[in-house]
Amino acid sequence: MCASVKYGSRGPALIPRMKTKHRIYYITLFSVVLLGLIATGMFQFWPHSIESSAEWSLDRRSVHDAPLVRIPMSSPIPERGDLSCRMHTCFDVYRCGYNPKNKIKVYIYPLQRFVDEVGVPISSTGLSREYNDLLSAISDSDFYTDDVTRACLFIPSTDVLNQNSLRIRETAQALAMLPRWDKGMNHLLFNMLPGGPPDYNTALDVPRDRALLAGGGFSTWTYRQGYDVSIPVYSPLSAEVDLPERQPGPRRYFILSSQTAIHREYRVELERLKEENGEALLLLDKCSNLSQGLASVRKRCYKGQVYDYPQILQESSFCVVLRGARLGQATLSDVLQAGCVPVIMADSYILPFSEVLDWKRASVVIPEEKLPEMYTILKSIPHRQVEEMQRQARWFWEAYFSSMKAIGMTTLQIINDRIYPYAARTYEEWNNPSVVKWSSVNSPLFLPLIPPRSPGFTAVVLTYDRIESLFRVITEISKVPSLAKLLVVWNNQNKSPPEESLWPKVTVPLKVVRTKENKLSNRFFPFDEIETEAVLAIDDDIIMLTSDELQFGYEVWREFPDRLVGYPGRLHLWDHEMGKWKYESEWTNEVSMVLTGAAFYHKYFNYLYTYKMPGDIKNWVDAHMNCEDIAMNFLVANITGKAPIKVTPRKKFKCPECTAIDGLSLDQTHMVERSECINKFASVFGTMPLKVVEHRADPVLYKDDFPEKLKSFPNIGSL
Repeated sequence: MCASVKYGSRGPALIPRMKTKHRIYYITLFSVVLLGLIATGMFQFWPHSIESSAEWSLDRRSVHDAPLVRIPMSSPIPERGDLSCRMHTCFDVYRCGYNPKNKIKVYIYPLQRFVDEVGVPISSTGLSREYNDLLSAISDSDFYTDDVTRACLFIPSTDVLNQNSLRIRETAQALAMLPRWDKGMNHLLFNMLPGGPPDYNTALDVPRDRALLAGGGFSTWTYRQGYDVSIPVYSPLSAEVDLPERQPGPRRYFILSSQTAIHREYRVELERLKEENGEALLLLDKCSNLSQGLASVRKRCYKGQVYDYPQILQESSFCVVLRGARLGQATLSDVLQAGCVPVIMADSYILPFSEVLDWKRASVVIPEEKLPEMYTILKSIPHRQVEEMQRQARWFWEAYFSSMKAIGMTTLQIINDRIYPYAARTYEEWNNPSVVKWSSVNSPLFLPLIPPRSPGFTAVVLTYDRIESLFRVITEISKVPSLAKLLVVWNNQNKSPPEESLWPKVTVPLKVVRTKENKLSNRFFPFDEIETEAVLAIDDDIIMLTSDELQFGYEVWREFPDRLVGYPGRLHLWDHEMGKWKYESEWTNEVSMVLTGAAFYHKYFNYLYTYKMPGDIKNWVDAHMNCEDIAMNFLVANITGKAPIKVTPRKKFKCPECTAIDGLSLDQTHMVERSECINKFASVFGTMPLKVVEHRADPVLYKDDFPEKLKSFPNIGSL
């Protein structure tokens, strides 16, 4: 039996047609569901950095909008603080784990308003602008994560920068209520004004269990070495007053004291120094004739004369920073901003970021008992060193003190370096201003095995007044096939170089650079004109080297681009009778140095010599007008761990006409000073990096009984 099927004009009518109003209803419902799914997906996968960057901005979120949390009176109180804590005992590094960027992840707790049972806040000021700036900087940095499970370090949103505004017991209870507190493990607190009257403890009095403390005012008694971080006391004037950088050099005053609340005994002693040294010392105090307010904070007075503060700090070479009720003083930040060398007198004070910063380069630390001798001590510092300290002081402020962001990022980087020591910043990265454009130069340690021959080398000739021998050197060097450029370093400020028409005619570019001071280190300055990888340093009296010897030396350097490749060889020996190192220039079977009066090296070492030479070696060389070549040998050997390479047998290089008046190296005291140099440099480096070898490089067919025309380098000089 068959069922009949009705056909319409549009096909079989298997399903009744949906009414129009029902169709619209289902389409609308489907659209709403689809839009909901899209919105959910966008919320789930949208970058969280957008949210985190807004969370800590006072412009978008007020502390009054934060949820209120009441602290029961019976809430637990953390322990006082474990002075024995170290990173390996009180910090769980396994939370940090491994990540390709070698960066810790920092979580900031959500903002909350803690009050006691009767509704009184734990802080009289709430969230300060400084702490908000700090949290905002961290939330905008690569350290931040909003995923609490990924965090290595936790920072409470409770502001404890100023202990004066805190209720100690209730603040400690609030910390203990944090969900991840765990006796303070992996928690970091920032505090700049610790302690309170009458004793003014040098660390935060809030009980904090095992939490790390970034504190501004630690003493050697409260600072946990390698665990806590000593930070500066931020000066609000840093943001309010713009002090343009001033060039280092002598200032109107030699010593200036600007603090207003120093102990009476210190004030009396400073007044005595003022009487003894007159106008060299300016002793300021607060202005009694001005009404209290913001204007008076920025003024200092001396006998009725009013000075603008902190601008007056730029008028002095040295600025006194004495301890007050607290060890840490905001004055230190003001002094650094002014480029004034701080004279710090605060016994047992742990200087800010002293774990990584070399304060000897930017300040003078004097025991409080030696305050009467301050003027004499400061007068003994050379002018050149004072200028370097002024420059370093200003850079310290710009890099580490200038803002709450700078302070916070430096603190986190120090902790990061402890956790990932293999990726930590070096001493140079922490302490050397990044003024060098390293992008244009490569380290020879990472060059191809053999640099290309085509670019050739740049000959850098250091000269002072020997025009005739200089021209002879230029003429001989110009014959070398691989010479790309001649650079003459004119080291005489009292005499102009010869006119252009008098110089020898050469086929390569010749440039004369006039220096501002007569310093031997000028020969190793990384001049922009040096475009080749290879540099030939040569004196203006080395006229006996032939073009074949120079070309062969360059070919040897191409095989060993990380070495010093030179001609005059020297040796260092240990003098057992004297118990110190000795410089030896006699003919021996061994070599540990080649003199840069004629030597090839990679231009990378010019940058290292000029900007990264350890200690005061460069200044010492310039002051003594000797040993720049020994310093370069120390530097290269210390970096590479390798000995230099002597090429060709020649031992005599200088022009026979040169007299003792013409050259430095012929002075009678020369050899004694050279030995002193070796001992000085070994002391600064903390080791003896020079390596002794018993070989030299000669051309393959140098001594073979072979036709001269078939030898690549036939004109190799004899002894």
